[in-house]
Order: sequence, then C-alpha cells, then structure tokens
Amino acid sequence: IWSDDLHFQVNLLLIFVAVFILIADLIKNRRPASFPPGPRMFPIVGNMLSVDHKKLHESMTKVKLAGLDQTYGDVYSLRMGQRFVVVVNGFDAVKEALITQGDNIHMLNFQCLFHPVYCPSGLLFTNGNTWREQRRFALFTLRNFGLGKKSLEPVILDEFTHCAQEITGYKGKPFYPHLIINNAVSNIICSLVFGHRFEYDDEKFKGMIEMCEKGIQLQASIWTRLYNSFPHLMRRLPGPHKTLQNIWEDVKKFIREELQDHKQNWDPSDQRDYIDCYLNEIQMTKGQTDSTFDDANLVACVLDLFVAGTETTSTTLRWAFLYMAKYPEIQEKVQAEIDTVIGQSRQPSMEDRANLPYTDAVIHEIQRIGNIVPLNLPHSTTREVQLGGYTIPKGVTVVPNLTSVLFNKNDWETPHTFNPGHFLNEEGKFVKPAAFIPFSAGKRQCLGESLAKMELFLFFTSFMQRYTFSMPVGVKPVFDYHLGATRAPLHYELCAMSR
Repeated sequence: IWSDDLHFQVNLLLIFVAVFILIADLIKNRRPASFPPGPRMFPIVGNMLSVDHKKLHESMTKVKLAGLDQTYGDVYSLRMGQRFVVVVNGFDAVKEALITQGDNIHMLNFQCLFHPVYCPSGLLFTNGNTWREQRRFALFTLRNFGLGKKSLEPVILDEFTHCAQEITGYKGKPFYPHLIINNAVSNIICSLVFGHRFEYDDEKFKGMIEMCEKGIQLQASIWTRLYNSFPHLMRRLPGPHKTLQNIWEDVKKFIREELQDHKQNWDPSDQRDYIDCYLNEIQMTKGQTDSTFDDANLVACVLDLFVAGTETTSTTLRWAFLYMAKYPEIQEKVQAEIDTVIGQSRQPSMEDRANLPYTDAVIHEIQRIGNIVPLNLPHSTTREVQLGGYTIPKGVTVVPNLTSVLFNKNDWETPHTFNPGHFLNEEGKFVKPAAFIPFSAGKRQCLGESLAKMELFLFFTSFMQRYTFSMPVGVKPVFDYHLGATRAPLHYELCAMSR
C-alpha cells in the first residue's frame, strides 16, 4: 500500500511539474502588447513544428499553421521555440525594415553553427564596430583587386574558357553541371581571396565545394533552429547540427592551410590578394586594443566570402540552364540577340549589356523566379522599433521575406510564370522595377552584388553564345529544390550542344 501511495504521489508531482512548466511557458512567451499578431502557438516549441521547413518561404508568405487557414498582414509573428520571429512581407514593409529602420535592425548574431556566438567574427553574422571595420576593409581591398571593375572581366572570361573545355568534352551527351559550375564560379572569388584558381580535377577542392553545399542545406534546417532555440540542450545531443559544425570546421581547416602557405611566402611589399592585405592589416594594428583584425577573424571572413561568393551565383546559373531548357524559344531569342550584337568572333564584355536588353531581362527574370535567398538572412532589433504600426521590442528576430516581394502580384504581371517581359518596357528596352531586390537592401545589402552581376552577365552570355542547352531525350525539366540558406535546384543532367 505504501509503495502504491508513493507511486501515485510521484505521478501527481510529475503531472504538476508538467502543467506548471506549460503554464509558465505560455505566460512567459505570450505576445506582448502592440506586438504583431500571429497563429496560435504550442507550449515550448511555439510554431516550430507546424511550419513546413522544406517550404518555409512559402509558409511565411501565406501563413497556414496549427490547423488555421488564415492570412495575416504584412507584418506578423511566429514563435520558433523560445524565440519570437517577426516576418515582414511585401516591398513597402521590407523596405521599412531594411532601409527606414536599417540603423535599428541589424544582422542577427544568434547561437550560430557557422561562427560561434562566443566569438562573433566574419562579415555575415557580426554587427557594430567589428562589422563596420571588416566590411570597410573587405570592400576597399576587393575593389583594389578588381571587384566591380573592368579589370576583373578577363579573369571571369578566362575561367569560362576552362569551364567550356570541360563542358565541350561531353560532346553533347548528358552531364551533371553542378560541380563544374560551382568550381568555375568559386574560382573567381578564389582568385581575389587566395590569389589563384583550382583545377576542375582537384579532388580536395571538389570535396570542399560539396561540403559547403551540404553545409548550406543544413544551415537553414529545423536542426539549426532547434540549436538556436535550445543551445544548451542541443550541444549535448547528437544530430545533423553536429555534422554541420564539423563541416564548417573542415572548411576552416582548408582555409587555415591556405593562410599558412601565405604566411610562409608573405611579402608586405607585394600584396597579391585579400589574405596578403589582411595579414598586413594585422601587422599594422598589432597592439591596438580595439582592433578586430586577427587570424581567427581572417579565417571567418574568408569563409564568408568563399561561401557567399560561390553559392548564390552558381545556383542562379543552374536555375538558368533549367529555364533555358524549359523554354527553348526564349533561349533562341537570347542567342539571336547575342549573335546580332556580339557575333561568334569575340567574347562578351560588360559594355555589351546596354545593347542586349532581352538577354539582360532574361538574366534578371532568372534571378527573380529563382528566388535564391528567399528569406534573406535573419535580422534582429537592436532597440525597440515601430514596424508596420506594431511595436517590436529589442532583441526580436526579424525575417525580411524576399519571396513576398519577388512574387507579389501587385508588382509583377505574372509572378509565378517565367516572363522576361517583367524587365522590358513597351519599346523593348530594359527596365528594373523597384521591387527587384534579390540582393536585399539597405546597409546590409550583399557586399558582392557588383561581382555577382558581372559574373552572371558574362557567364550567361558566354554560355548562350557557345551552347544550346536541353534536357536528355525523354527527360523533362524538374523545378524541385533544396531549401537551405539558399533555394537550389535538385541535381539534374543536361545536354550542351556546341553552336
């Protein structure tokens, strides 16, 4: 009898503790006054398990959570674990968050698996003085090495020549373009950062690119969100978040080896690339207590540049091949314009862009419908702000939903259809609508935007000048995707016939 009574009391205590935790969680995490509305939240996990993480950008554009079918306004809230997230939809609201409130909404410095929170470093996930110093230095240095300048054109065109040799070698037979394109695009940022390119058969470098791709897919998975919400618990549990940490550590090891090679051959009077210039900056600021330049930050910045400088452009080009294979009539029209303006006797130049309005429109439409970074990077309020008529307290995560801008029916005639006409006026001249913001907006706008634009134009026009792309016989283009930190097409085979 005594044993049964003890068992009953233990069960009663457990029920009491569970009920207490649930009630305490609901009271602690209820939406504050004047906070954006949102769907019903579950205890502990909030809305985390009711979101479709494989199509998170679509879920956040039209909220269908927790059994509800309800569309909220341009600014609404979700609770992801123990953290509130304010989702900002539509061009006007996104512009208000990133530009009007840009001084008060910075990049989120969370319990990140990319760079550790106890040592915020790099270019993507830092704020304040560290971010200002590192971004200013990166822009100044990379511009000196040709970022956004005509002097970088030969580097890109030369890399296309290497890439074309690989593709031509398949003689029109089906091949997987994924690694070839990633390697080609990556070599551009490598030439700026490392001072050299990598051959396409370099197994170590191919492995590094594959690891980065896997890391980017895992970076926005539910495992990362669980880690960000429950860091103390998740650090002690196995899972894909541990794999992600190992991936980034392996990539950093690769960068450290490059750094060591630079140190052994470093000559302050002959600065060959970004790493050389950074080593010089470390030397010059040595002993300054407020300096943010050291080896750890160098590795973090190179990782940010390496990943960001590869993934977005290569992913856009892989979407481009799919859309050209899907719409051969558009591909033919692009080729006809290139043949008329450039011909086949010389390579394209950035100066040609003004005379290739249809080609330019196709490139922009690929960026729009490709929707490479659908939810931007997460931001956070640094003070209490007014957004969309609501009061957002300090420290709340803000997600500028670029999908809601790039597919808004009020800004685009046929938002869910591939239509280069979105970027052409009645006279056939190129125009860029204000709602075209694939590189984000405001102070945290993509640092490499000018490089990406140059790469996309020169690579795409060169591919269209040289090849006609199609799917293998009997295969139709599939537009399914992986949603990680970027929205990337699934691996596919392609045929490239020389023209």
